[in-house]
Amino acid sequence: MSTHDLYTSAPAEPIWQVPATGAARFNWEYDEGRERLLALYQKGKDKQWDGAKRIDWDAEVDPCDPLGTPDEVLTLYGTRHWAKLTEKDKGDLRRHYASWQFSQFLHGEQGAMVCAARIVESVPDLDAKFYSATQTMDEARHAEVFGRFLHEKVGMLYPVNDNLQALLGDTLRDSRWDMPYLGMQVLIEGLALAAFGMIRDTTDKPLPKQILAYVMQDEARHVAFGRMALRDYYKQLTDAELREREEFVIEGCYLMRDRLRGVEVLENFGIPKAEAEEYSEQSEFLSLFRKLLFSRIVPCVKDIGLWGERLQKAYVDMGVLEMGDSNLDLLMAEDEEIAERLDRERFAAEEAGRVAEVAETIAEA
Repeated sequence: MSTHDLYTSAPAEPIWQVPATGAARFNWEYDEGRERLLALYQKGKDKQWDGAKRIDWDAEVDPCDPLGTPDEVLTLYGTRHWAKLTEKDKGDLRRHYASWQFSQFLHGEQGAMVCAARIVESVPDLDAKFYSATQTMDEARHAEVFGRFLHEKVGMLYPVNDNLQALLGDTLRDSRWDMPYLGMQVLIEGLALAAFGMIRDTTDKPLPKQILAYVMQDEARHVAFGRMALRDYYKQLTDAELREREEFVIEGCYLMRDRLRGVEVLENFGIPKAEAEEYSEQSEFLSLFRKLLFSRIVPCVKDIGLWGERLQKAYVDMGVLEMGDSNLDLLMAEDEEIAERLDRERFAAEEAGRVAEVAETIAEA
């Protein structure tokens, strides 16, 4: 079935074209490289995985409850509309929310794939080109698994959110080679990691938990790559150049914060846009969700050297300044461990199945 047949509303344009700017850079020095980046490149090679094999696609998913998260997280919960919903309506609402969330993940991963390819083309250092090439493959795999989940298990997609599309466009149109790092590795990837983690840690459904855990294992490396490359580069910039990057971060953070309302879902249930926006602003869960989503971005921005007064004021306005003290390395180590634990559990189950099969064969003989 064509993806376009699954969209709740048709995308504004079937092919979105962003004019390319900036130079493609070749580097003829092949002997030297930063040890940390080359080690990350090696890890990127070692950790490649096949989305068709590592994930248990035979796991059943109820389209009316794809994620198994509590109804309290739904924006309509507790409003005058909730009591009027039938059980079927509630199932449809859960399906739409899951579709909206995972559709934005899918669109973001395609954007990450394009940005990673742009980094390969534009970054001047060969060690960074090497790593970005592995990341491009990672992002392709992520888009593959999110797309498959939406096609086969949910059966519904949402078009790309306007604010996400705007940030992708700003990131790709900028001619400076570091901007795809900043827009994608720090902002979009950082926000996605936090969103993935919240769903991974609350869902009781095996398939979305697997998908998110394995994707997060890759994304932890990507954010580390962005931190290394930008921290080195930003030490060389003037105060004026750093302020330009901080303005980009401020605008991008407001865009991403405003993206996370899911107003499109409520509009599909007949709620006027103004009322849907009001519900999303009043939702205690969404307020907490939006705040926690910056748990990966704020410490990363601080770490790479963008921490001017105007940026700090913006984070005060968003209520997330204190997250600058979060331990990003610890969060990423936990992401790695969760994925490895799922692998151990899967291998143990497979081994137990093989032992039982051998025992049954012996008994029959």
